[in-house]
Amino acid sequence: MDASYRRDGRGGGGGSAPRSVEDIFKDFRARRTAILRALTHDVEDFYAQCDPEKENLCLYGYANEAWQVALPAEEVPTELPEPALGINFARDGMNRRDWLALVAVHSDSWLVSVAFYYAARLNRNDRKRLFGMMNDLPTVYEVVSGSRQSKERDRSGMDNSSRNKISSKHTSDVAHVENNIKEADEGYDEDDGDHSETLCGTCGGIYSADEFWIGCDVCERWYHGKCVKITPAKADSIKQYKCPSCSSKRPRQ
Repeated sequence: MDASYRRDGRGGGGGSAPRSVEDIFKDFRARRTAILRALTHDVEDFYAQCDPEKENLCLYGYANEAWQVALPAEEVPTELPEPALGINFARDGMNRRDWLALVAVHSDSWLVSVAFYYAARLNRNDRKRLFGMMNDLPTVYEVVSGSRQSKERDRSGMDNSSRNKISSKHTSDVAHVENNIKEADEGYDEDDGDHSETLCGTCGGIYSADEFWIGCDVCERWYHGKCVKITPAKADSIKQYKCPSCSSKRPRQ
């Protein structure tokens, strides 16, 4: 990402810090979208940038939905809370999936800290409302690790026909990952048992019978067909499907 983005998280657009509950939540959601993109859609680029030979690196998500791997801010004290330092050092010493999950956990913590830094002047009820809005979204860790997805798949029984194909209405193939994440967030409910809550391994969207999905036969995560560029017709010719993340893994020597 462009190193010119400001560390206050407003990118190159300037503007004042968010003050209302709605504005703070909007900022939180945009940063979360950026982090999710780095750890899913842009994961190969993110992985390559986290070179263990470099100095301490951090993953930043900005209010314009861009992400950046960069050195920490030099000014002390910093203008905003800083993300976890040195995420690159553990990259080659851990299983790739575990490392990404660890970065996701630290990113969730950072996202909350930035939001409540802005929320310091809100009253008790507004802070509670803000947290409720944030908590209605799946965490970055839930999306990246598939932890919630695995639990909900066991409950939903959506494997009743084929583990790697779900027949459904075909929606538009033209969509950006950030739009998918936003649409999915609107329907996320922790306690809603009426619908399957299996999450797309790429965008974090919740399972819907109105969309085509495909499951990876290696990691067993589920994906929107449009997120992994698989159509129903193409899926019919695939004997064993590997998602982009599993396909990019090097075989162990």
